[in-house]
Amino acid sequence: MMDRPKDGPLALLLLLLGHMISALEVPLDPKLLEELPQPPTITHQSPKDYIVDPRENIVIHCEAKGKPHPSFSWTRNGMHFDIDKDPKVLMRPGSGTLVMDISGGERSEAYEGIYQCSAHNELGTAVSNSIVIRQSRSPLWSKERISPIIAQKGQSLILHCRPPAGLPPPIIFWMDNNFQRLPQSRRVSQALNGDLYFSNVQPEDSRSDYICYARFPHTQTIQQKQPISVRVLDMDSLNDTLADYLNDTDLFSDKPAEERAPVFMVPSESVSSKMVLRGEVLEMECVADGLPTPAVSWVKRNSEIPSGRASFLNFNKTLRIMDVSEADAGEYRCFAKNRHGSVHHSIRVTVNAAPYWISAPRNLVLAPKEMGIITCRAAGHPKPSIRWLVNGLPIEDAPKDPSRRVEEDTLIFSEVQTGSSAVYQCNASNLYGYLLSNAFVNILAEPPRVLTLPNIIYQVIRNKPALLECVVFGSPVPTITWFKDSRSSMLEGNAYVFHENGALEIHMSQPSNSGKYTCVARNNLGISENHVYLEVKEPTRILRPPEYQVVQRNRDVVFECKAKHDPSLVPTMTWLKDDRELPDDERFRVDSDRLTITDVTESDAGTYTCIMNTTLDQDSASAQLTVVEQPGVPTDLELTDPGARSVQLTWTPGDEHNSPIKKFLIQYEDALHQSGVWHNLTEVPGTKTTAHLKLSPYVHYSFRVLALNDVGFSHPSMPSRQFRTSPAAPDENPTEVKGHGTEHNNLVITWKPLTPLQANGPGLQYKVMWRQLDMEKDWTSVSVANVSKFVVSGTPTFVPYEVMVQALNDYGPGPKPSAVIGYSGEDFPSAAPGNVRILVLNSTLAEVHWSPVSLESVRGRLQGYKVHYSRERSLHRHNSHQGKQRTEIFSPNKTSGMLPDLLPYSVYSLRVTAFNGRGEGPSSVPQRFEMPEGVPGTPSFFKVSAIDLDSLTLEWGPPHERNGRLSGYTFKYQTVNSKNDLGLLEELDLPSNQSSFTLHNLSHSTRYKFYISARTQRGSGPTLTEEAVTILDRAMVSPQVDIATQGWFIGLMSAIALLILILLIICFIKRNKGGKYPVKEKEDAHGDPEIQPMKEDDLTFGEYSDEDHKPLKGSRTPSSGTVKRDGSDDSLVDSGDTQFNEDGSFIGQYSGRSDRDATHDSSEPPSPVNAMNSIV
Repeated sequence: MMDRPKDGPLALLLLLLGHMISALEVPLDPKLLEELPQPPTITHQSPKDYIVDPRENIVIHCEAKGKPHPSFSWTRNGMHFDIDKDPKVLMRPGSGTLVMDISGGERSEAYEGIYQCSAHNELGTAVSNSIVIRQSRSPLWSKERISPIIAQKGQSLILHCRPPAGLPPPIIFWMDNNFQRLPQSRRVSQALNGDLYFSNVQPEDSRSDYICYARFPHTQTIQQKQPISVRVLDMDSLNDTLADYLNDTDLFSDKPAEERAPVFMVPSESVSSKMVLRGEVLEMECVADGLPTPAVSWVKRNSEIPSGRASFLNFNKTLRIMDVSEADAGEYRCFAKNRHGSVHHSIRVTVNAAPYWISAPRNLVLAPKEMGIITCRAAGHPKPSIRWLVNGLPIEDAPKDPSRRVEEDTLIFSEVQTGSSAVYQCNASNLYGYLLSNAFVNILAEPPRVLTLPNIIYQVIRNKPALLECVVFGSPVPTITWFKDSRSSMLEGNAYVFHENGALEIHMSQPSNSGKYTCVARNNLGISENHVYLEVKEPTRILRPPEYQVVQRNRDVVFECKAKHDPSLVPTMTWLKDDRELPDDERFRVDSDRLTITDVTESDAGTYTCIMNTTLDQDSASAQLTVVEQPGVPTDLELTDPGARSVQLTWTPGDEHNSPIKKFLIQYEDALHQSGVWHNLTEVPGTKTTAHLKLSPYVHYSFRVLALNDVGFSHPSMPSRQFRTSPAAPDENPTEVKGHGTEHNNLVITWKPLTPLQANGPGLQYKVMWRQLDMEKDWTSVSVANVSKFVVSGTPTFVPYEVMVQALNDYGPGPKPSAVIGYSGEDFPSAAPGNVRILVLNSTLAEVHWSPVSLESVRGRLQGYKVHYSRERSLHRHNSHQGKQRTEIFSPNKTSGMLPDLLPYSVYSLRVTAFNGRGEGPSSVPQRFEMPEGVPGTPSFFKVSAIDLDSLTLEWGPPHERNGRLSGYTFKYQTVNSKNDLGLLEELDLPSNQSSFTLHNLSHSTRYKFYISARTQRGSGPTLTEEAVTILDRAMVSPQVDIATQGWFIGLMSAIALLILILLIICFIKRNKGGKYPVKEKEDAHGDPEIQPMKEDDLTFGEYSDEDHKPLKGSRTPSSGTVKRDGSDDSLVDSGDTQFNEDGSFIGQYSGRSDRDATHDSSEPPSPVNAMNSIV
């Protein structure tokens, strides 16, 4: 337990000091350590118990630091050790480590003893532990004569090892002459002391080379005991061998060994005790004698054996508990049990403890006039005693220091003075060991200094904590304050945590926390400050993680992993497979945000993880890849439980390949009837591996199995052995039996033949039977083979028959067949429908009526009536074309029907027939009928033939389908404005013999839309439309023909185009050579007309306008064929003033006319023909 001061005021003082004083740690800054004085500190030393190898030099370590660097001295067995007197002992430079050179034959025993190192400088002395130096020893085995041992079968036996005592103790093991470890078991095992225990011996234990070996770890030498010979005898052979061994052997017993209850061989008493030290290893063992071999178990009374630190070794005979604590004390019981009884042994365990630290003393750095404490608290059992030393001397023998006071395990310092620095040692010891610790008191007076590097930039992720360091040193301990961006206000509040070491922590960093931070350190000797910077970055996040993938083998798979990150950070995408690097395989291709695996194999299955790393954070996501393929091939097909028509099939399924098997398909091959062809027999669920197969007679079966999963079918298994079934009579008759006639005096009987599998045996035939229904009592039959029909001749026309077909083979007939009804052949109907009448309903539709034929005249099954009709001629003299014959079919119960889509004003002829399955009968008497007039078709053409300022002439042709006598034409027209809005509709009636019409008094430069339709007495037909525009200028209208369609004009235009092309090529060549040409000279003289500004006074233009390219909305090319040229032609003429209306429309021509002429003609639109004439 912690040792508490008993004095109340002292406890209060210690509590007060604990709140007032924080120990000043000297940071391990190299520059600072070089500047500050510091008492010595032991940094490395040899262990307390140091066993050395006698063949090597002895090295005793002692390293220390301090400012100034310390000097070293040693004591041996409590006396000063003068290393200068022994030339074989050296001290390493700058160190206190001793090296004892024994290479010259010196014995290491001469240097055994207790050593202690001291490190001194002007501020104090630090001392090491007391180091006990002992030489490792591996003595030889003492000479002894070991007699052979004879044991009776079933007796217990102990082979003693008794190795020589060594330092440290040797490791024991048993081997034979061939250096092979002897086998151990629950019956034969090695105890902790090295002896070999036999719970009962057996004949196989007989051997002459039981050898105990001892290995000494420090010297790595192995010592060997003399071999022990053991012979195990049965009671029957004991009398025969007794005389041979009586004089020079040990004989255990002459009584037979019987089975017995367990008895402990180790420990021998019923209760034992064991002491173990805290932190060490506790080992307890129980070895029992018994036959049969007892089983050993362990329990702890009133508690549980610690599972995490306990283990059962040596076939449960040894209980080992690691890192023992006080809680492991108590009573442990081991039990040995066989079928004859049980026995137990109690081991009382006590746990003591060498001293261990509760609070080891710590170095103390104080400023003059400050207060401080050093505590030294240790625990152990029994309770350790505390002893203080200063600079290696007992504190009571050291010079008195008024600022120092000892209170048991605490040193109290008050009003310390410069020059009172020292190293204090605390020694805590009890019966089982000691602890020694150095702690210095260093009196320093130092102004603050900030040791953190200036202008460090800290980067942190948003919402993560930020820790800004401010490592400072000063004596007295400086106070630290923090500022942000400026020194105007000190940081404070719940958003910040100020650590004792000066660091500033921000719990949840936000972008607003970014900026410059200043830490200021102050004490009574000065002030120091440092600036650092904080940058808050956006976190890295995976937006689209990879998804679970199921892919077939040899396919490709793609994992996508899209992430976002702070744009100022450099990201790195890494992919892992099963938390390891991707395989070094070219099939794995990593792109910026995806992983592609081509030609996937089974080994590629696993967990794939994408990791997006930046210098500050990372995010990761994982997905599983499952590789599937068709199931493995089923194997081990076996046929069992054979029956006359059944057998049991079992198999072993193949690998599922990560896709569960849904079903098994069983196929068979019939080697007798269809060798090499496999047929599906049955299916079973994927959870089954057996099937009871129903078979057919007279088949040589071989079976195979295919497995199906979501990917597809496996390859077929190897075929099973052949299984043959015996022949039998057919189980079924042919199906689809029918009777029908192909001639008027026959009956054709057909059926679907049996398959070889359905035949059930050899000699398959068909017994065909028939009789006339209700007329014949007896069946007529015939047997046929290898056919599927039979023709019965000489039958009456179309009478019903009963028909049957029965299968039979060499083993008997099949089941009795069922009769079906069939009819003998039909003949053509003998009568025509009568009383045919036609009712005309309108100009395109007529209805025909007839009387049905008698049943006797049908001579078969009446299937309906056919009406054949055709157009003979038109009633119009201009159209007398004859039409194709058409046929309408009506059901047998109909006596009338409609004739659609007839042509008006035509003459039709019509006849009616009845028909059956054989064909049509005679026709009725032909009937003629006329169709009335109908509305006419559209006029054959409609065009504008002449255009003037205020008139238009239109022409049209009569319709091709007049459908009656034309009574006239309906002519309509209306204006169309630029927005396609229609004006008032005017209508005129024109006679039927008129084919043109001129409209006068029209508005000039106006678009019109015209409509025309033909009329008969039944009404007007469909309308034909046309559009045209009246002209603006009569001069633009050619009085003659359209020259654009004349051959000479087309040739002239082609020649001009070719000439222009040649001139352009020559100009291009000259320009490339840098030469001038006339056009170039003119451009140089007058400037580019393309870039001349427009003058307001004369409306001349310099810029190109696309207004001339815009066509009149909704305009179309007149039917006369004239061609309008757009304003692009003006680019071909270099001279002449071109003028525009106020709206920019073109009003002039490239003809060189005067302004007066241009003004006079401004009211007329440009004529394309005249424009072309002016160019020519």
